[in-house]
Amino acid sequence: MTRYDERLLSHTKISFMYSPGRIPVTFEVDGMRFGCAAGIESHYHEIFTEYERLDVDCALFATSGEVPSAAPPFAAEVLGVAASNTFWVSYAAHAPQSVIAPCGIAGPKGQWAARCPDDGRPGIAIAEITADPANLARPWRRNARGDLYRPQQVEGDPRSDSREAF
Repeated sequence: MTRYDERLLSHTKISFMYSPGRIPVTFEVDGMRFGCAAGIESHYHEIFTEYERLDVDCALFATSGEVPSAAPPFAAEVLGVAASNTFWVSYAAHAPQSVIAPCGIAGPKGQWAARCPDDGRPGIAIAEITADPANLARPWRRNARGDLYRPQQVEGDPRSDSREAF
C-alpha cells in the first residue's frame, strides 16, 4: 500500500502548506498499469512523460478547488497529455467546476471517452479502457525523444547555422 504525494506544487502549497513528493507512484489492476498525478500537475508535461516511460496505460489525475474558472486549462491539458503520451487519463475535480469543464476520461487519441454531467452536481464517468500492445506511437516517440535526429543535424553549414536567412 502507498500514497501519491504531489511533486510539483503551487506557490501557495510550497510556501506554507506541504512538502513536495519525490517519486512517481504506479500500481497494477487486472494487467493495467496506472500512475498518479494531482493538484496542478497537469501543467507539467514531464510528470506524464515520466509515466509514459514507466509504461502506464492510464494516469489518474485529481485536482481540487471550488473556482470553476480553474477547470478549463486542466481539462484541456489532460486531453493533450493523453494524446502526446498515447495513454488514458482520468480527470477528477470538484463538481462545481463541471459547469465549465466536466470531469471525464480522456482516451489515448486525445478525445473524451466519457464525461460527467455539466450541471455542478457530483457524477461518475465510466469508460472501458484497454491497453494497446500494438501502440506504435509509443516506441516511435521514445526513439524520437532520444538521439534519433542527431545524425541528421547539419553543423558548419551557413544555411543551417544562420538564423537571419532561409
